Amino acid sequence: MKSLRLLVLAFCAPLALLAASPVQAQQSFIVLASTTSVDNSGLLGHILPIFTKETGIAVRVIAQGTGQALATAARGDADLVLVHDPDAEAKFMADGDGLTRREIAWNDFILVGPKSDPAKVSGMKDILAAMRAVWNAQALFVSRGDKSGTDALEKRLWKADDLDPTKAGPWYKDIGGGMGAALNAAAAMDAYTLSDRGTWLSFNNRQNLVIVVEGDRRLLNYYDVIQLDPKKHPNIKRAQAKQLADWLSSKEGQAAIAGYTVGGEKLFHPEADPKP
Repeated sequence: MKSLRLLVLAFCAPLALLAASPVQAQQSFIVLASTTSVDNSGLLGHILPIFTKETGIAVRVIAQGTGQALATAARGDADLVLVHDPDAEAKFMADGDGLTRREIAWNDFILVGPKSDPAKVSGMKDILAAMRAVWNAQALFVSRGDKSGTDALEKRLWKADDLDPTKAGPWYKDIGGGMGAALNAAAAMDAYTLSDRGTWLSFNNRQNLVIVVEGDRRLLNYYDVIQLDPKKHPNIKRAQAKQLADWLSSKEGQAAIAGYTVGGEKLFHPEADPKP
C-alpha cells in the first residue's frame, strides 16, 4: 500500500506543476503589438532577449501592420505598442487608448525596383517625382495595402502628387500583405515597391531588385513605443509594459538597437542619432 501511495504521488506531482505553469507563465510575459518591419528585419529577435535576460520578463510579439497593431491594442489584446505611422498614432492617442508615446528609433524608406528601371527613376532624389514617373510609365508597382505605416506613407506620397491609387490601372498590385510579402512579390514580378530600409537590408530574395530612390527627407521613418492608458485598458500588465518602454528608451536599450547590423550596416538608428 505504501509503495502504491508513493507511485500515485510520483505521478501526480508533475501534473500539479503543469497545472500551475499557465498561471506562472501569465505572470512572466507581456504582449507587444508591433509593426512587421521591426520583426521581419530581425531587430526584435536581437534586442528582446537582452531585455528578458536583464528583467526576467518575456515578450510575446504580435507582428502586424501598424493599423492592425493599434487595433489589436485598442481591443485590449496587447500590453504595449511599437509602430511607425504618425497620423494613426496621433488618432490612437486622441481616442484615449495611449498614455505616453516616445520615439525610440528611426531609419528611412526607400523605393526599390528592377535593374531595368522601366520608369527611369534610378538616382532621383525627389520621391514625389519618382512616384509620378512610375505612374506615368504604368510600371508594375506592389502596394502592401495592409494599413501599415509603410502603406500609409505610400498613400500620402501619391496624394501629395495629386494621384489616386484607387484609380490606377492593372499595373498597381495591392497585395494586402506585410513587407516581406511585398518584397517577394516585387522580386517575382520585377516591380517597384516602397520598403523600410531595415527590412530591405535583411531581405535575401532580391533577384533583380535594387534601390532606385533614397535620401529624400520625406522618407524618414520614425518608430514610437506607446504605453496604453490603464483607465481605458485596466487589464494590461502596466508595470511590466512600462519596464520595456523605459528600457527601449534607456542607454542599454538604445545601445542594443544601435548594435543590430547586417553586413556591417546599421538597420535602425537609436533616437538620438542625428538625422540626415
